[in-house]
Amino acid sequence: MANKENKVKLSVSKFLRIVPERLKRIKNAPDDEVRPLRSYKPNALAAILHPNVQHVKVAEVRRLNGDVTLYSLEPDNVAGTQLLAPFQAGQYICVSVTVGGRRYSRPYSLCSSPSEAPRRYEIAVKKTAGGVVSGYIHDTFSVGTSLDVSAPDGQFTYDPNRDAKDVIALAGGVGITPVRSMIKDLQNSGDDRTITLLYGCRRPGDALFRDEFDAIDDPRIRIAYVYSEEAPEGCEKGFITAELIKKYARSDVYSVFVCGPQNMYRAIGSETAKLGLRRKFVREDAYGQITEPQKEPDYVPADRREYSLTVIAYDKTVSITVPCDVSLLSSMERAGIYAPSKCRSGECGFCHSRLVSGVCYTPEKCDRRRAADKTYGYIHPCCAFPRSDVVIEVGCKIGNG
Repeated sequence: MANKENKVKLSVSKFLRIVPERLKRIKNAPDDEVRPLRSYKPNALAAILHPNVQHVKVAEVRRLNGDVTLYSLEPDNVAGTQLLAPFQAGQYICVSVTVGGRRYSRPYSLCSSPSEAPRRYEIAVKKTAGGVVSGYIHDTFSVGTSLDVSAPDGQFTYDPNRDAKDVIALAGGVGITPVRSMIKDLQNSGDDRTITLLYGCRRPGDALFRDEFDAIDDPRIRIAYVYSEEAPEGCEKGFITAELIKKYARSDVYSVFVCGPQNMYRAIGSETAKLGLRRKFVREDAYGQITEPQKEPDYVPADRREYSLTVIAYDKTVSITVPCDVSLLSSMERAGIYAPSKCRSGECGFCHSRLVSGVCYTPEKCDRRRAADKTYGYIHPCCAFPRSDVVIEVGCKIGNG
């Protein structure tokens, strides 16, 4: 603790004289041209690491199975992007598209190696029934297609200061994408950590990257396939359980990384709880956009089928009618109201907005709001479902861009 004689008493009058002194110096400053902010090295580095937007082109299209396609993306030099931002294995990018005059954004996990990042990203997109964006991508993206994507984001990444050296990855269906990136990252490193993958699918034809995984010759990486309907010899039959995880564990201390469809998250939670692991050793990827809130265990029924939503933004105020079991963000998009979003599952907080009035239901699984947000009335529209007429204030302009 500092001695009394070393303490400095702040003078209010001196503090108040700072502003006039600054104005005086600004007035007397030379009229030299001001350097662009991006010309300063810290800002130039920040622009590379965290670009506001990345302009890319589709470099390759490869069908993985009947409803999943792999898209390789490269920088669009003509549009102004020379290098792609670096990322950590397990992160995602948001793809922006305009469909029918309405702008949409969807997150897709990067499944390529981080070492390829300056020149190449890879994402795998599953075409879902009724999926506006996934259907548009499958129907229109081809080699040479230009599009905009976000900087990489997400917390589903390995951290040696937090995670165990041995990792068991539990993947279901297209949820294999971030795990593939992790495996590629490990292959390109000299780390002594390990990854054991338990890959759950219905049948062998549903397993993505099967030939690639089977060709891996690295003692640090083990792959086990778990099929619920058809299980060839050498594969596991059924579902991923605590007993199966323990069977493939290399040690008593390991981290579990989970990524898959929402049905898998609902089922796997009770299984990982049986493992007795410390909470920090069980990691789950973003839960994903909730389209069937009525299946959530803490579901709160609505007293009406529709409510009114009023959106207050910088440029205008808009009122629309919204269904009770469609997220506020999805309802806004359907009405042509574009509001920024990233993860769409309540995790990142990028869409957080002030709840001026009304009541919303947010599934506990996706309620990642900070305590201050809850105290001062902020919600994440991507996972908030109206339970009364609602008024929200978004911190942006709204419209189609």
